[in-house]
Amino acid sequence: MRRGDTIRFLDENPEHQWDVVIIGGGATGLGIAMDAASRGYQVLLLEQHDFAKATSSRSTKLVHGGVRYLAQGDIKLVFEALHERGLLLQNAKHVAHDLLFVVPSYHWWDSLFYAVGLKMYDLLSGKLSLGASKLIGSKKVSLVLPTIERKGLTSGIIYHDGQFDDVRLAINIAQTATEKGGRVLNYMQVRTLLKDKGGKINGVEAADLETGKTYSLRSKVVVNATGVFVDQVMSMDDRGKPAMVRPSQGTHLVLDRSFMPSDHALMIPKTSDGRVLFAIPWHGKLLVGTTDTPINESSLEPRALEEEVAFILSNFGQYVQRKPTKKDVLSVFSGLRPLARPSGENKNTKEISRNHKILVSASGLVTIIGGKWTTFRKMAEETLDEAIKVGKLAPETCVTHHLAIHGSDKVSKRKSMLSVYGSDADKILALMEQQPALSEKLHANYDYVKAQVVWAVHNEMARTVEDFLARRIRILFLDARAAIAMAPLVAEVLRAELVKDESWKMSQIAAFEELARGYLLP
Repeated sequence: MRRGDTIRFLDENPEHQWDVVIIGGGATGLGIAMDAASRGYQVLLLEQHDFAKATSSRSTKLVHGGVRYLAQGDIKLVFEALHERGLLLQNAKHVAHDLLFVVPSYHWWDSLFYAVGLKMYDLLSGKLSLGASKLIGSKKVSLVLPTIERKGLTSGIIYHDGQFDDVRLAINIAQTATEKGGRVLNYMQVRTLLKDKGGKINGVEAADLETGKTYSLRSKVVVNATGVFVDQVMSMDDRGKPAMVRPSQGTHLVLDRSFMPSDHALMIPKTSDGRVLFAIPWHGKLLVGTTDTPINESSLEPRALEEEVAFILSNFGQYVQRKPTKKDVLSVFSGLRPLARPSGENKNTKEISRNHKILVSASGLVTIIGGKWTTFRKMAEETLDEAIKVGKLAPETCVTHHLAIHGSDKVSKRKSMLSVYGSDADKILALMEQQPALSEKLHANYDYVKAQVVWAVHNEMARTVEDFLARRIRILFLDARAAIAMAPLVAEVLRAELVKDESWKMSQIAAFEELARGYLLP
């Protein structure tokens, strides 16, 4: 997956007509690109920043049906999501896996209530079930969650759900799309929708943000998969179009694993605002979240609100013996959910359905709104089916139900920082053997090495220090101070591999440090 190859193709084939051009390189857009390429269509995906820069890198890292959606009575969504959960855990074994969750009870009747609900959850997963839920006593709860608050603890429920690394999956989906003949580009900003004399969309005008060069790209159909930014693209088509997305912010805190030293996750079934809260082991840390805060404006770098941080610390603190404070937070990050705007403006975002919607404008722009990571494959299938009709493409059957995603053909039994690379791990190890200097660690407290930077540049389209530290590895989300300390060494390796000068390197370090400070609490 090399950016230069696709840029060269565009330069050498200015009149090329694509079957499908996709705007947006998050979970949905990448899923559509993989689906389209695997069906044999000529597809080009354009992302204005880096792949999964926004919402798709900021999830709770769960592949799940949604216990809360079941409680809300959205059976169809839960059934679909559980089915997709099962498929993803089969298709991307190296980045997605089964995780056991514990729901502690402090009143005996709660256990019965949760047990009934989770049995329904088990039944809805059908043949793709990860295992049955079961009722356990307070001693077993304390055994699997050693730091749980024991005062008043009566029992608990254990159930299964999926966990994954969202951006690693996104990169692997992009790689799968390119292996199937598709093309993807980051840092390519769509600025105009092109139309024929009849007012039908027949392409886009996009600018390469690295060179400033503009390209007119013809396509039989254009898909708007830009998440919280769909309204901006829709306004390029029709300036009078009302807003279709209601952003909702979800914030997460990352703590040291000592606050809950367990391979099990904690699910708090009801918080002070009626949501559920999760505390999940992730890459050696503890991820706690999330919130559901209505936001008026979309941005690439949303910031956690003080009340969100207080909410998470307070609610999580009620369930553990050692209460975390702001000083214990290693990193804080927020993401915006692209919820389909309801007809009633006063509807609370936590009550808005996570179902997706597919819209087709009079000019033929296909737009996908809403949804969640777990159902990305199904959303892509349905969106492409609609795009095929709009673009009058020769119909081809979807094959992604059981399509192995790049890297999944080898799952390491020995957990290490290279495990998430799947079959690519051996290639990185080979790189280290060929060039021993690339075995140098990027930080004394972590096992990340220079070879990963080189690999990310040449095989995963990493272009900046942020791309690498935030998304090719996840250290910015795990330990922002460590990420800042790594930046100079990462910048030097990038400078050499991308053939940049010293001023580029220094500007990269400065830009990343400024960004990373936003992941630290004051």
